[in-house]
Amino acid sequence: MAKALVVFGSTTGNTESVAGYVAKTLEGEGMSVDVKNVSGVQAAGLADGYDLVVFGSSTWGDDDIELQEDFQPFFEELDKANLSGKKVAVFGCGDSSYTHFCGAVDAIEEKVGQLGADVVAASLKIDGSPEKDEAVAWARDVFKNAA
Repeated sequence: MAKALVVFGSTTGNTESVAGYVAKTLEGEGMSVDVKNVSGVQAAGLADGYDLVVFGSSTWGDDDIELQEDFQPFFEELDKANLSGKKVAVFGCGDSSYTHFCGAVDAIEEKVGQLGADVVAASLKIDGSPEKDEAVAWARDVFKNAA
């Protein structure tokens, strides 16, 4: 059975909700899924033993791209996560009224690509409160492309 890891950083709960929708969808497709809050994980060796890694972070800040506060230190250590050759997908929640709408998603996607990960689906950027149907459809696409 393929194994997936969903790592999220959430301040208001929106990104956490999406992480839950993604995990349940991947499980429904037959994957074994671990869901972890980024505040409780270390980057070193994170991807070991997983076929798919999904990252989720909200974006803050109008002048600069700011990852969710718990995600920032993890992001700085991401090169230790053994992502080379791993299938990866990225999602996030933000506010389209800000200059860098879901800029954290772009930053994470760019970095995992530089680390040799195989980004398997276009990132999911959610404006405001998440809608379950949108997250489920995206997670199904991620699963299909990761299989």
